[in-house]
Amino acid sequence: MANTAIKKQCCVVGGGPAGMMLGFLLARAGVDVAVLEKHQDFFRDFRGDTVHPSTLELMHELGLLDEFLKLPHSTVARLTMQIGDERLQVIDLTHLPTQCKYIALMPQWDFLNFLAGKGKRYKTFDLHMCAEVTDLIEEGGRVTGIRAKTPDGELDIRADLVVGCDGRHSTVRAKAGLQSDDFGAPMDVLWFRITHKANDDPETFGHIESGALLVMLDRGDYWQCAYVIPKGGIEKVKAAGIEAFRKRVLELSPFLADRIGEIKSFDDVKLLTVTVDRLKQWWRPGLICIGDAAHAMSPIGGVGVNIAVQDAVAAANRLAAPLKAGKLTDADLQAIQDRRTFPAKMTQRIQLTMQNRIIGPALQGKERPKPPLLFKLMDVFPVLRRIPARLLGLGVRPEHIQTPEAAPTA
Repeated sequence: MANTAIKKQCCVVGGGPAGMMLGFLLARAGVDVAVLEKHQDFFRDFRGDTVHPSTLELMHELGLLDEFLKLPHSTVARLTMQIGDERLQVIDLTHLPTQCKYIALMPQWDFLNFLAGKGKRYKTFDLHMCAEVTDLIEEGGRVTGIRAKTPDGELDIRADLVVGCDGRHSTVRAKAGLQSDDFGAPMDVLWFRITHKANDDPETFGHIESGALLVMLDRGDYWQCAYVIPKGGIEKVKAAGIEAFRKRVLELSPFLADRIGEIKSFDDVKLLTVTVDRLKQWWRPGLICIGDAAHAMSPIGGVGVNIAVQDAVAAANRLAAPLKAGKLTDADLQAIQDRRTFPAKMTQRIQLTMQNRIIGPALQGKERPKPPLLFKLMDVFPVLRRIPARLLGLGVRPEHIQTPEAAPTA
């Protein structure tokens, strides 16, 4: 098999939400960019599928919203939480100052395929599937490219900038020697799906009881379910057996009794090990990490996809002009970290507060949990639901498209 070497202005490692959005925006601005994805397609189940109003607003700014919303999706405008025996409405997105006042639940592979398709309209967009990065190329203390393995042999890409968008288990981050702070998590998540029926309550909600938490997302013909367990508790769950697991799910959502048998074994249940961390330094000369590679988020609120997309927009806004001009500096990389650290830090702080004060104690508790006073107030005074709605729907310091558009080729 042959070795191939190519030169690009930017090499984006990872075809997730951060990588595909960054690659698309840079190509749209005329930057010569390669995006590498190690898998042959984007089809992976139980990835983040919540597209928040902040991301939908970006699609509007790009003139792509109407086309984007033709993809299969369902919507959620209000979120309800049941804690013990009390059911409370805690978030209302219908008052947001955005084009879309809801969360779109859309398979991530559709989202990524959409971005890839739009990127391919530009001659400077180069997408490599089945390309797994194995190492960085360095010269004089500066990262100057990557080395990847592909079905056709080894691929070397020399680039003015390498961007690590390869997730919480980032090869780029590890090879670059970047160090992170691990903030811990009291929980892991078991994902499974179960049939949705026409007469089911469509309102997305979470149900917290002593020792367990179940979140159910209405995906049209099925429920996407997240069963939260104490950190490292998967072996205990498996040891109790699949029947005990099904019984526990029914205690939280009794209306599933006529279809709980769809969970035939633990092969139908996927484990997400929850990590919350953040790099101390996001960059080295010639390299920067964004998205989960820079700051792994808790699944609370489903914000990870949207924070990653916001990172990509901020990065593209800062990088497009200097990359095109061949004048990229370390100050550009530091500016991206400076701009995105505060939103990442504040979002993680909110998640950690919920983990440590609500979810953790409930998972370890023996008595039936009671709602915090704030949740009760939000149920009584609807206007208060706008505060978490803004944090969830728009995030901290939402980004906007500032990059120009080069002429598409198709």
